[in-house]
Amino acid sequence: MEHPSGNGGYDEDSIQQLEGLEAVRKRPGMYIGDTSDGSGLHHMVFEVLDNAIDEALAGYCDDIKVIIHPDNSISVSDNGRGIPVGVKLDDKHEPKRSAAEIVMVVLHAGGKFNQNSYKVSGGLHGVGVSCVNALSKWLRLTIHRDGKKHFMEFHRGAPINRLIEVHNGIEVSPLKVVGDSVRRGTEIHFSADEEIFGNVIDFHYDVLSKRIRELSFLNNGVKIELIDERDGRTENFAFSGGVKGFVEYINRAKTVLHPNVFYATGESKVGDSGVMISSEVAMQWNSGYQEQVLCFTNNIPQSDGGTHLTGLRAAMTRVINKYIEEHEIAKKAKVEITGDDMREGLACVLSVKMPDPKFGSQTKMKLVSSEARPAVEETVSQKRSSKQREPAKPPARRAT
Repeated sequence: MEHPSGNGGYDEDSIQQLEGLEAVRKRPGMYIGDTSDGSGLHHMVFEVLDNAIDEALAGYCDDIKVIIHPDNSISVSDNGRGIPVGVKLDDKHEPKRSAAEIVMVVLHAGGKFNQNSYKVSGGLHGVGVSCVNALSKWLRLTIHRDGKKHFMEFHRGAPINRLIEVHNGIEVSPLKVVGDSVRRGTEIHFSADEEIFGNVIDFHYDVLSKRIRELSFLNNGVKIELIDERDGRTENFAFSGGVKGFVEYINRAKTVLHPNVFYATGESKVGDSGVMISSEVAMQWNSGYQEQVLCFTNNIPQSDGGTHLTGLRAAMTRVINKYIEEHEIAKKAKVEITGDDMREGLACVLSVKMPDPKFGSQTKMKLVSSEARPAVEETVSQKRSSKQREPAKPPARRAT
């Protein structure tokens, strides 16, 4: 039945403006993924963990600890520089807030919008940790910096027990200094909110360990410890070997068709802006029929692939076809080789690092930066042409 006004009840009162973190709580799936199947819940941990890894990428962190507490809360601590604790005097808020508080409660606030603090980082939009704060029943922030231990607590994204002090005639709300410290770094301890994720909040050790193992391979020299206080399980992740070691790990229980792992790495300046992109790829075929290609950009996984994967496949097709043609493999086998043949049984890890990558969404499941494709193609093609190590022949059983 038509509304008496003729507009279906859609008028100026229908327009709502969500303030601050209210938008995150209203539409959490837009920021962290599905809140009902566990993926969004674990993504909360990954957002905090990725900040610690960004400190490692910047060269300031080599020790990270992730703890699942008995109450299913999570803490992530690192020995990085620590979130800045000084008061932002240009903050429009009254009273003035510390930089750490702004990072925790304001969307699109952080140190990754310029290239001064982080040349390369997984965090881009300044919303990750503030989203975690918004979707937590409580969050406790501890910062060790400048010889002091600072502490602040939040309830569903809002600071609690804020202290108002006066500095140089200006009212400010700094972090609370709770003691001296010889350490440095940041610890974030949070409990996911049942209002968002339902009554059963359960972090799975295997899901967290899988992601931590990836990060360990991708960041040589960084020790990440996972502790589950619910059952006493603990594991130290300090895998070396980079993406090459990662492929060897993937194939550890499989029959490989060639002993060597094809490995290529390189840096490319792409585009008019001269963006520097580093690419690293390793691949090895096994006797299985499933293709397993893991793609990462600045340590962030892309389950939906993207331009870097497109570049890898284009280069693979060109390089392997050239090898087949040069050695007349197809003529001898009397078959045609297709792209599917090349990918069967392939275990591959592709990692690119670049400033300001572009993704299809906040969850970064697909890379859309056009610069990544030629960079990856160049790295793989140069490896073939330089004859440093020829790629493995397409498995003979595919041809037969």
